[in-house]
This record gives sequence, C-alpha cells and structure tokens, in this order.
Amino acid sequence: MQYKHVPPAAVAAILAAGDIAITLLEVPTGRFADRFGHRCSLIVGSAIQVIGMLLCWLAEGVPGLVMASLCVALGDTFRSGADQALLYESCVAAGEPQRFQQIEAKTHSLELIALVALMTIGGAVVETVGFAAAWMLETLLAVAGVVLAATMLTPPCTSDPHSPIPDPPSPTSVPRSPIPALFRLIAPAALIAGAASATTFFAQTSEAASPTYLTVVVGAITLAEAAGAMLARYLSATVTTQYVLLGVSAVCGISMVIAPGVFAGGVVLLTLLAGAAEPLRATAIQVMVDRRRAEAASWASALDGGIRTLFLLAAGAAHGRRGVSRP
Repeated sequence: MQYKHVPPAAVAAILAAGDIAITLLEVPTGRFADRFGHRCSLIVGSAIQVIGMLLCWLAEGVPGLVMASLCVALGDTFRSGADQALLYESCVAAGEPQRFQQIEAKTHSLELIALVALMTIGGAVVETVGFAAAWMLETLLAVAGVVLAATMLTPPCTSDPHSPIPDPPSPTSVPRSPIPALFRLIAPAALIAGAASATTFFAQTSEAASPTYLTVVVGAITLAEAAGAMLARYLSATVTTQYVLLGVSAVCGISMVIAPGVFAGGVVLLTLLAGAAEPLRATAIQVMVDRRRAEAASWASALDGGIRTLFLLAAGAAHGRRGVSRP
C-alpha cells in the first residue's frame, strides 16, 4: 500500500488470488515433480520464485502485482512436496529411511525460527534503507535458492522418475489411487492447522490488542510451532498419533470456548500441536504412499489451504456477530 500506492482492497484481492492459485496448482505441480524429477521441480520452482520477487520489486500497478503474486504461488507449489520426496528418497538411498522424520522435523523448526529472524531483518532494512533494498535482498535470497536446488543430487537409484526407490515394507501402504485413504492420512494435520489459524485470528483482533501485545503473540505462536516441530522428532509417525493430536486439539478448543480465561494458552497449545502434526504427516506420507509421493504431499498442502480458508471465514463471521472491533 505504501510503496506501490495500491488500495487496501486491492492488496487483499491480490493476496487472495495467490492463496487460491496455490490451492489449485498444488496437485498438478506435484504430478510434475513425480513425472520429471523432484530436483527438477525444485529448480523450476526456485527460478519462478526469482521472477516473482523481481515483479514484486519492479512491477507497477495492480496487474503487475497480481502477476507477482501468481509467480510466487507457482514457485511455492513446484517446491511443495518435491522437497520432502527428494529428502525421503535420499534417506532411503543412504540406507537410513528412519532419518527422514528427524531431519524434516528439525528443518521445519529451524525454518520457522529463521522466518522470524528474516522478518525482523526485513523490517529493519525497510525502515533504515527503503523498500527497494529489501526487495533486492529478497531477490538475492531467491537466486541463492536456485543455486542450492541446482547443487542438489538425485539419488542414483531414482535417476529414472519412472523407477522410484522401493519402499520399506509397510502393511499400511496407501494404494496408487488413494483419495479416501489419503484423505484419512492428511486430514488430521489440516484440521489442527485450521483451528490454530482461526484462534490466532481471534487473538490478533481482540480489543486488547496493541503493538506490543501483537508482537508477543506472533513471537509466541511462531516459537510454539517451532517447538512442536522439534517435539515431532520423538513421536511415532503413525496415523493413530495424528488422530490423538487431533483429539487433544478438540479438547483444547472446547476448553477455550467454555473457559475464555485459558484462551491465550489455548492458542499457543494449538499452534504447538499444529507444528508437531506437520512433520508427522510428512513422514507418514513418504512411508505409506507407494508412489507419487510429491503429489500426495501436494494434496496435503492443498487441503491445508482449503480448510484454513474455511476456518478463517468462519472465524471472521463469528468475529462480526460478536461485534468485536479491530484495534
């Protein structure tokens, strides 16, 4: 709004267009990754991300920013799922498939912590130097992503995308066309994440919200999610574990409604549970899906986006009925 002089309504529409694009593009790009190679998908996604950053920096007007948002969404979807599939196949090729859960959980946690640090640095750069400098640094980071993706290696036994690594024996493998079974596998984490998003929305739009309050809330939520991801390293990556986490989340949500005094603690707990559920689901997908792992992970991301949108719409409607005004 400040740098590009775009109306707030247009900003909201542009962000919504990006979210919708991610939901629609997740599965097709997941199929691309399984068909042409996960490393190839990472390179393509990272290259498109560079274009998106350049458009964010240099494009003018609403059409330019819409193109930037769509490029960022397309880049995200090309990488989504492909990273996890490449990591799992690398672990299997190294003879240590059990390391996937440890690496995925640790990486997810560090990613969240780095996100907070980068947002802080970005804000400082904008305040001290200007928006152009921040976008330039963002573009350079995206270029670094292309270089990193290009230096990754495809495991030798998966050089042919039609000959995936044999899975370790699993009596609960999801079949090749697994929509009902896959939904049962990916739904719990999506529901937990949706509930966490909705309660976070309420926390950020309460009458008591102030800049200091919001800073503490956002920091606590992000750190709680990172802590949950670290906790996932010590949990069993089974469907049962995910449904146990979903049950705990349901109890937490009911408690927040019955006893508003525990609302703040409930938001943090729900976010922690969401952080733990994501790596567990990622591990379950890689182990239990026989083929098309990137596509299965993309279905999970698409479901996350759809449920999160529904939960936020419901939260917004409830927010309006209660007559709570934004700070």
